[in-house]
Amino acid sequence: MKKYFTLLVGIASLLTACNNDESNTATPDPGSLSLTFENIVNGASLSMSPTTYINNTNETYAVSELKYIISNIRLIKPDNSTYTYPVEDSYFLINEDGNKTVNLSNIPVDTYAGITFGFGVDPTQYPIESGTLNFIPFAEEAGMLWTWSAGYKFLKFEGVYSSATAPDDETTFVYHVGSHGANLDNYKEITLSFGEFQIASENTISQTIQFDVAKIFDSIYTLSLEEKNDVQVDPINAPKIAENVSTAFSILE
Repeated sequence: MKKYFTLLVGIASLLTACNNDESNTATPDPGSLSLTFENIVNGASLSMSPTTYINNTNETYAVSELKYIISNIRLIKPDNSTYTYPVEDSYFLINEDGNKTVNLSNIPVDTYAGITFGFGVDPTQYPIESGTLNFIPFAEEAGMLWTWSAGYKFLKFEGVYSSATAPDDETTFVYHVGSHGANLDNYKEITLSFGEFQIASENTISQTIQFDVAKIFDSIYTLSLEEKNDVQVDPINAPKIAENVSTAFSILE
């Protein structure tokens, strides 16, 4: 009888050890990351029309609409490995007059130090491929699809301006930038570094990404509204705007 008792105790100890090992190696519950995109000019939050600003070509402008698409988010770890957010869920619209926050759920518990994301829609997903289907009706309702094509508008930036030579004459401007097939690819990827932060189980970490609106006009290229105030399917000026936009994002320290 003593032998049987000893055997049962041994089996119980083994099962307990196995259960402890399983609990020690179980994957912790994921956390969440909230990204707020703050549109700024001159270091302060953007104010819409009638507030005015001056660009580097001495043109006074006021913004009536600002929307852009963010996609393909990847989080960068300190060792430069990455976590890719599910592509089918990785399309977001930032609207100055609406939602400016991207909520990412089910992020693995880990330490992260940076982010890569797309401006617009990757041409490999253009115009309609798996992963963008659920985003199309939303983009269309927001006015982010061309009416004559299935292509996306990556940026919708509109307002009025006046020049130094005619300060009392207000003229509308329209910057609609997107990709158009293989011949005009304005998709850009942006990589930013954070201070290291820890995603913990069932917790939400918040980060702010700033978008400097003034750099749409003035960055790699200097653009004049007086020279060109309507940029849409434009193989010369749309790529310049996209290049400028790629420099406009930064992390709020």
